[in-house]
Amino acid sequence: MAIVSVQHLSKQFGSFSAVNDLSFTVEAGDVYGFLGQNGAGKSTTIRMLMTLIAPTAGSIKVFDMPLATHRKEILQQIGAVIEKPDVYKYLSAYDNLRLFARLSGLQLSRKQLMDQLEMVGLAERGYDTVRTFSQGMKQRLGIAIALVHNPQLIVLDEPTNGLDPQGIADIRNLILRLSREWKKTVIVSSHLLSEIEHIATRVLIIDKGKKIVEGSAADLFDPAQTLVELTTTDSSFAWNSLQQSQWAGVLKEQRGAQIILQLHRNDIPELHKALVQMQIGVIALQPKHSLEDYFLQVTAGKQHVDAFSN
Repeated sequence: MAIVSVQHLSKQFGSFSAVNDLSFTVEAGDVYGFLGQNGAGKSTTIRMLMTLIAPTAGSIKVFDMPLATHRKEILQQIGAVIEKPDVYKYLSAYDNLRLFARLSGLQLSRKQLMDQLEMVGLAERGYDTVRTFSQGMKQRLGIAIALVHNPQLIVLDEPTNGLDPQGIADIRNLILRLSREWKKTVIVSSHLLSEIEHIATRVLIIDKGKKIVEGSAADLFDPAQTLVELTTTDSSFAWNSLQQSQWAGVLKEQRGAQIILQLHRNDIPELHKALVQMQIGVIALQPKHSLEDYFLQVTAGKQHVDAFSN
């Protein structure tokens, strides 16, 4: 079942096109990774999804209802943290949560509120003022507030921005728990491919407001499609030697001093042994996902979108 269906969505700010004919669907139970460089149009799309700004063209359906005509019913089933959460820093985490619950028309017991803080790992700091919290803790409090009315859909816009490694890991684990334990559908935007790779079940990449590729994470992060960048002391000798070996079938191209191969990640150790046996002087052998290579190229404007076909 499609929880979100976006069709031909566009947003113009004067002559600037922030989102251009964007279509995608989010299925029930997805952790949907919304990926793009800063300025790609992710936040603009999320703001349209949350009715914070109106689209110039196109349509959005959520829970099989048009957003334009069923705004109240839809937003009652969505929890969102847009960039940094707005919380009252001189109140405790508990009082913040209680206040936002009341604003949602809920009268929750102390146990229910503490259970909510426990869910995001803040129960032990529940009565401390938010001004003593790290940015990661504030982000988790923001997610607790977004969950207070038990929504079906959670929308997180760049939730790991500005966090240290521990804060990033905490948010990542929380998103996975939301999906696996509480069966929530989650849309999470990021400009970091590595973060999306760890949590997403499906991925959309956009650049300059346009869709680049959409698909399941299992397909897009397929280890059998790993690109390997080989740097040697003599690239011409290495290329010719590989062409005459059992590795000829995985050769992709020569990029200056680098040779690109595509193979299963598990075959990389055997490739390294073969290079030594062929007396190829290896300077570096660097694996990367084909999606990562593609993402970096297209979002840097070095390659036309049509180079990646379904």
